[in-house]
Amino acid sequence: MVLLLLVALVAGGVWLAVSSIQRSEILVRERCTAVVGPETFELAPDQAANAALISGIAVQRGLPARAASIALATSIQESKLRNIGHGDNAGPDSRGLFQQRPSQGWGTEDQVMDPVYATNRFYEELEQVPGYETMSITEAAQKVQRSAYPEAYADHEGEGKAFASALTGHSPAALNCVLKTPESAGDAASVQEQLDLAYPGLEPSVQGNELQVSANETTGWAIAQWAVASAKELRIESVAFAGLRWERAAGGWSTAETPSGTVVITLADAASAART
Repeated sequence: MVLLLLVALVAGGVWLAVSSIQRSEILVRERCTAVVGPETFELAPDQAANAALISGIAVQRGLPARAASIALATSIQESKLRNIGHGDNAGPDSRGLFQQRPSQGWGTEDQVMDPVYATNRFYEELEQVPGYETMSITEAAQKVQRSAYPEAYADHEGEGKAFASALTGHSPAALNCVLKTPESAGDAASVQEQLDLAYPGLEPSVQGNELQVSANETTGWAIAQWAVASAKELRIESVAFAGLRWERAAGGWSTAETPSGTVVITLADAASAART
């Protein structure tokens, strides 16, 4: 009897410990992945959100996905896709997503620290490179950046291509993020503000905690995967488009009934956030 009681107490303790860990999501490793063909590449959620902005600006400028691939590979090499406020020994005044140098004519320090400005400046320079679309990524990036380490961009060609393909809408449902439950409710105005930076003028309709955006197939997938990549920061619960839905709780895409030609972005509400 004593032995059975001890076993029951140990089993109960183990169950309580496991349940507590599951509820706290302490074992969840937040990450975003892009899959193209047999290869899978990974970014942290904040890196993926910056990748989504860079890719969205390529789309709004009417540039090919190749331009986004070059920009992403460049930013991964220069700043690890983070908007950093410092340089290195080779460029002490380098700043931002692309480590652009005010002393080299890229703009003021405040400007190059603005991700939208910095990304547009990168593309402005890239568009002046004849035939960049057919160059290797590292060659095209070097024409823009004039780096002391010109071959380094080649190390990030695969992930640049994979995330660019997903985030410009050419690889449907190729981007996925595994995230913890949001700690607070989402805000539709914040989503609209960030969406407008990457895709200005869309004017989504808002009903409660849901935003709907009308779009064609390619642009719709670009917006949908922008929303998934931005889900952590913007506290997005689900994204649906073209017969598929990404759900934060499930950590992936699944088939679903969706309105035709409409991206549906659902935000976390107070009730779901309170369950964390």
